[in-house]
Amino acid sequence: MSDIEEIPSGVLVVDKDPNMTSHDLVAITRRQLKFKKIGHCGTLDPMATGVMMLVIGKATKLQDKLMCEDKIYDGSLKLGITTGSQDKESDIVEEKEVPEFSDEVIDAAFKKFTGDFEQIPPMVSAIKKNGVPLYKLARKGISVERKPRAVTVMDYKLHRVELPELDFTVNCSKGFYVRTYAHDIGQDLGCGAHLIALRRTRSGKFDLSRAIKTKDLKVATREQIIEKMIKLDEIAEMLSE
Repeated sequence: MSDIEEIPSGVLVVDKDPNMTSHDLVAITRRQLKFKKIGHCGTLDPMATGVMMLVIGKATKLQDKLMCEDKIYDGSLKLGITTGSQDKESDIVEEKEVPEFSDEVIDAAFKKFTGDFEQIPPMVSAIKKNGVPLYKLARKGISVERKPRAVTVMDYKLHRVELPELDFTVNCSKGFYVRTYAHDIGQDLGCGAHLIALRRTRSGKFDLSRAIKTKDLKVATREQIIEKMIKLDEIAEMLSE
């Protein structure tokens, strides 16, 4: 691997493909840049796509600050089906009939989860219990008590409403689980729900307009990746705005 002086420090915004982890993206970027000091700013579930921020070189010192920023997601949920992971990636736990909800009833359910409130993280998550990630316990069929976390939804917008499916956008704080958001809205409506699609479109000041697609990252040269990076001086300017 190369020395830090040979690579400009900065942030690389990647448009993550589905069916891969945040660590997969780090590994790909390390291989293409031939450089080891690379981290990521917050995980995205394997099924999710969109903005993943990779911090490179000295930018790794900004990791915590960048992870604290608000985020925007586009999501889709399906009413009537509850799953163990709160998304489409696990087995069905319960199925219920979906009433012909009016747009007003659906909107009222979303409004209940606006502003500051507490959210109980899902078992299938990277949160640790006694040093063990919860998702590893969940794989063994073990469920443990999780402490509610304070989260905030600044804004939301409902798009397509074609029961049993809904499309929405949510602007939320760090530590927010969109899977749990979908699950809780389904519980409030009385029929259950799970997340079927998720795309992060913005994290802090970073959005898809500056992103390199995963397929392009896999074949990009070192020089092409460096050209796509947002350098430290620009990041400092963005964070001061």
